[in-house]
Amino acid sequence: MHFGLTDKTALITGSTAGIGFAAALGFAHEGARVVLNGRSSDRVARAVAQLRAMLPDRPAGDISGIDADLSSAKGADKIIGSLPEVDILVNNVGTFGPKDFFDIPDAEWQHFFDLNVMSGVRLSRHYLRGMLERNWGRVIFISSESGVQIPAEMVHYGMTKTAQLAVSRGLAQLTAGTAVTVNAVLPGPTYSEGIAEFIAEMAAARGADPAAFETDFIKEARPTSLLQRPARVEEVANMIVYTGSEAASATNGAALRVDGGVVNSIL
Repeated sequence: MHFGLTDKTALITGSTAGIGFAAALGFAHEGARVVLNGRSSDRVARAVAQLRAMLPDRPAGDISGIDADLSSAKGADKIIGSLPEVDILVNNVGTFGPKDFFDIPDAEWQHFFDLNVMSGVRLSRHYLRGMLERNWGRVIFISSESGVQIPAEMVHYGMTKTAQLAVSRGLAQLTAGTAVTVNAVLPGPTYSEGIAEFIAEMAAARGADPAAFETDFIKEARPTSLLQRPARVEEVANMIVYTGSEAASATNGAALRVDGGVVNSIL
């Protein structure tokens, strides 16, 4: 399959680890120039160095990074000022965490919305315009199965993931008749750095072995999972890279599930 990513520039937000880093590696493997992003300059530098070491045949300039906190307009402006144009935008940055609904203060609701939703809105507002003018581009929102099946333990997180689906579909309608697409990818539980820490903390609280608790957690928290384990970040990244490629030219306005069958639906 020809992915057609040579000489394309892909910006992946929140990509110093986890799904974002795996997606950056996948795009770079396919010949794209990749720009990583994270809040810390140290973490961005380490991620860039790690990716360059994994792909020693790629020119160093094809793998770069920008540190910016995307929970504010200032962070988005910093990225746009450093990188005026991209061919592929992956809105991956986000935060999550379980908390009883009655204990979530207004400030936390606002923080989740600003980082998980407004980061993608701000960057898409800038980059989508250029894609439409050049008549080629890909915008991908990394949503979640939690946007379809709102978790009772993370209502504020689920809300942001549903909002991403609405934004993604709305923006896709602006691309009608062009070679630009906007889609959402919906991972299920994925063994990223954040999930690993989350599972380890829960296992410790219950006095359980983390490795054994990992499978038990999926059965307990996501009993509808057909995969019966957390996905690997590479498994999710494969869908992201495909969606960002030339090969996915007829996929637009879609919510593409990589959830291991957690969502009990035929659509």
